[in-house]
Amino acid sequence: MIKRDITPLLLKAAAQFPIVGVTGPRQSGKTTLIKNTFSTYAYVSLEDLDSRARAQEDPRKFFASYMQSPGLIIDEIQEVPELFSYLQGIVDHYNKPGFFIISGSQNFLIHEKITQTLAGRIALLTLLPLTITELENTQLLPSTPEKFIFQGSYPRLYSQAIDFNLWLTNYVTTYVERDVRQLLNIGNILSFQKMLKLCAARIGNIINYASLARDCDISPHTAKTWLSVLEASYIIKLLPPYYKNYNKRVIKHPKLYFYDTGLACFLLGITNQQELFTHPLRGPLFESMVISELHKIFYNQGKIPPLYFWRDVQGHEIDCIIEHSYTKLTAVEVKAGMTITKNFFKELIDWHTISATPEPSSYLVYAGNEDQLRTHGTILAWNNIHKLIS
Repeated sequence: MIKRDITPLLLKAAAQFPIVGVTGPRQSGKTTLIKNTFSTYAYVSLEDLDSRARAQEDPRKFFASYMQSPGLIIDEIQEVPELFSYLQGIVDHYNKPGFFIISGSQNFLIHEKITQTLAGRIALLTLLPLTITELENTQLLPSTPEKFIFQGSYPRLYSQAIDFNLWLTNYVTTYVERDVRQLLNIGNILSFQKMLKLCAARIGNIINYASLARDCDISPHTAKTWLSVLEASYIIKLLPPYYKNYNKRVIKHPKLYFYDTGLACFLLGITNQQELFTHPLRGPLFESMVISELHKIFYNQGKIPPLYFWRDVQGHEIDCIIEHSYTKLTAVEVKAGMTITKNFFKELIDWHTISATPEPSSYLVYAGNEDQLRTHGTILAWNNIHKLIS
């Protein structure tokens, strides 16, 4: 098993809250993590039809049958969302820290019942696919950023020899058939699959809902709804713009990224890592990898990622702004090149002129392997992204 960086936080949460919820995309390693961390607990998956039927038909009996166990893991609890209401009474009566560990492939926050009934009783954690440091610590990190971008970071692709294309084909089919049909009443699944591919083609771009809707032959409202489902199930991330103190001078639409670049490469039809050297979306894919990695690090620390991008109407842009506090910001520029040039710092210099923030708070992440300290900021190699936060 690959040791996950979120494990200490998971144990800490279980010592303080009666319920710990772990969300994240399918195949991010949630079940493996919680079953190994709480190996003595009873385990039930609500994707199993018999278990789901028992939980739906008699929720009280379902819970009662496990109350003598050291604890209970309920996997894919979103399959029976009415269980949330029963959990409130049970945890208030027994008050056992860490007794219930629940997981799901969708963000629990989309269920109003969990915010209405379990507030103060549940700790919510998010587990994304493997981080660079997790792979590096187990000597599984690909040697080049191209290979890492192409392979992605789903644990299954590192734990066993498996055909990437075949696995991702089944992953997309499973995701569409399970999660999308559950969350949306979509008459034409093919239209949704088309939008998924169009999102990959727009990776790293500011989202234009009207354009996306037109290309998919759907309404802008439907496009927004479908994008929210993609985000709730941790396929894409809509990075918000940073516009505090800048009023109308900045762009206020989000940028689109994928949590896993391997999935994005699959949707783009990229068949091997060599294609990335000349692919027109090499830069946006590298940028998406960096943005995803930063989200993983913050989530593993139990923090809501304070990540934004910045662009003004004149075209000045910073790929990522990390807001440590209202007055302390870190500017991060991302370049897919391996050779550092003066042009790499142009946007950072413009940012510091416009924002009046000190230059030491700026970083540049590139595809090379050597960290450097320059006048206009610190340069970090692609596999040292964690230093932005630590």
